[in-house]
Amino acid sequence: MNRSLVLLTVLLTFALQGDLSHSEPQASTLQSDTTVISVDSTNLRFSPSSVTITEGDTVRFFWSGQALPHNAVEQNGVFDTGEPARAVDESFTFPLGSNGTYVFVCEPHESVGMVGEIVVEPAEVPADPPAVQDDAEDTPFVSAVLTVSVVGLAVGARRLQGNG
Repeated sequence: MNRSLVLLTVLLTFALQGDLSHSEPQASTLQSDTTVISVDSTNLRFSPSSVTITEGDTVRFFWSGQALPHNAVEQNGVFDTGEPARAVDESFTFPLGSNGTYVFVCEPHESVGMVGEIVVEPAEVPADPPAVQDDAEDTPFVSAVLTVSVVGLAVGARRLQGNG
């Protein structure tokens, strides 16, 4: 009978001690989306010519196999895909605090209207930061001490009864 009581006590203790895994609270991060801007060589235009994104998002300038070389240069030097080329694969991520409107051109074709625009909207900041879990209830040390104490009490009670 006493062994059954000890075993039941140990099993209940383990069942009630909660999650023993330790996980760090996750910092909130921006979800980064990528918008691709390519070239419509038939009309000498960027495609799309205007995009709206959010801070933290990435714009990828991508084209290949073009008959004419192109580039994308922001008017204030914020980004620049380099010298005009027939194949370009460059990305730029707009960090927090970069909201605004960015006008860019293809230098060789600016005079024929090869101009684009990126509107960067402010990122939404969560109203309430995520709650940090209080690990005091689920700390393995506390659970281990509790288990040893219960087992010790059960063994001590058994010895007091003269069975040990």
